[in-house]
Amino acid sequence: MIYKGKVLKFGDDVSTDAIIPGKYKFDTVDMDELAKHAMEGEDPNFYDKVDEGDIIVAGKNFGCGSSREQAPLVLKHSGVSCIVAESFARIFFRNAINVGLPIIKVPGISDKLEEEQSIRVDLQEGKVIRIEDGELYEGEKLSEFMMQVLNEGGLPQYINKRGGFE
Repeated sequence: MIYKGKVLKFGDDVSTDAIIPGKYKFDTVDMDELAKHAMEGEDPNFYDKVDEGDIIVAGKNFGCGSSREQAPLVLKHSGVSCIVAESFARIFFRNAINVGLPIIKVPGISDKLEEEQSIRVDLQEGKVIRIEDGELYEGEKLSEFMMQVLNEGGLPQYINKRGGFE
């Protein structure tokens, strides 16, 4: 699982309400429609500047707040291919894996990368590479089970294919 894209950078403590404001989640269940409001609480122009395959790079505690499953879903539907952060809120971390949105923890990453830089994320190896100069950053590898869930596209697809958990 390798992802290549441009960096969309955010700071610490990005909450699920900033990712998808609660005022929209009752208007529709159409994730493509909700994606138009992704990251609105942090960057009102996010949807207009995100391109398919872009990668969010953030500081600590990304996805804090409520257990809103729509948060990782709208990011996935907005075109974000992967999220690289120093740390994730625990429930966001699991929700991202469950909906098939790849994520990786990389200590100190927010000080190493800038907006618009191109990076390559090798999820299997737990590595991030800044393309312009080949600088390598080591992250935390996901468990084999989480990689299997991501490879299937999310937890529902994993369960449907296997008929349950192994």
